[in-house]
Amino acid sequence: MRILRKALGKPFFAANAALWNLLPSVLLKSALGRRYGHFIHSLVKLKTSRGQYFGTFFFRNRAELAMLGRLVQARPQGATVKIAVLACSNGAEIYSILWTIRTLRPDLKLIVQAMDISAEILEIAKQGCYSLTNSEMVDSPIFEYNTVDEIEGMFDRQGDQLSVKPFLREGIRWSVADARNPELPTLLGTQDIVFASKFLFHMDPAQAAQCLRNVTRLVNPGGYLFVSGVDLDVRSAVMGELGWLPVQELLEDMHDGDPQVRRDWPLRYWGLEPLTKSRHDWKLRYASLFRAPTTTRGEL
Repeated sequence: MRILRKALGKPFFAANAALWNLLPSVLLKSALGRRYGHFIHSLVKLKTSRGQYFGTFFFRNRAELAMLGRLVQARPQGATVKIAVLACSNGAEIYSILWTIRTLRPDLKLIVQAMDISAEILEIAKQGCYSLTNSEMVDSPIFEYNTVDEIEGMFDRQGDQLSVKPFLREGIRWSVADARNPELPTLLGTQDIVFASKFLFHMDPAQAAQCLRNVTRLVNPGGYLFVSGVDLDVRSAVMGELGWLPVQELLEDMHDGDPQVRRDWPLRYWGLEPLTKSRHDWKLRYASLFRAPTTTRGEL
């Protein structure tokens, strides 16, 4: 791949990108089409510089939130649940998480750690004030996936400005920190549920693997880690090596739950390949929710 990149350069990639966009959908969905997509994606990852990106949306992956709802439903009445959201960006993810839990289980006591490497973006999240008309962080409206009822339930509105309601802000501890910091468990404390999504694919694979190993140290035995937005080779290798349990419930829905990264494959390095059950390791490779081991290895 590196030889092709050096020898053929940008015209080769441009030609392949143009060809991919011209292929009929029936061919794109075929085994041959998927293999060609993997070829293009491998070239894209070789030629593209990676860097952090702070934009995101509310309710970006409905299936992950539905799975979160199932996890918290199993908690006893009035239980305390510790949750960490790493790389929380502009706050859309954390407020979507809190809306999901507090509308479903208002009895639970939530202790929430919201962390990002950028003090500037963390302040935006902490303020919880967003414009209906534009956003400096993303190309599409940040409320693109919200329903009218969610807008009314989550926000107080003044003109085109929406402010997160006070009940969704309760229990959040905001921290500027780096997910690669080996002192992360000391800084945040161990958690019942950790979200580490949409930032690992912006790192090179070796750095992402090291970071993911560090993040797993945050999760209590038997706890859960949501980890999407990561190179699948990295995730499956690290989680398999550590003996984490891939949760099969809603696996396919969660994999396909973020329409942006699915439609960006294979022409963007963050694009997410289609789920392929013919792979022997598909249950590990395509899982985006894992349970921390206790004393045994296996699957849920």
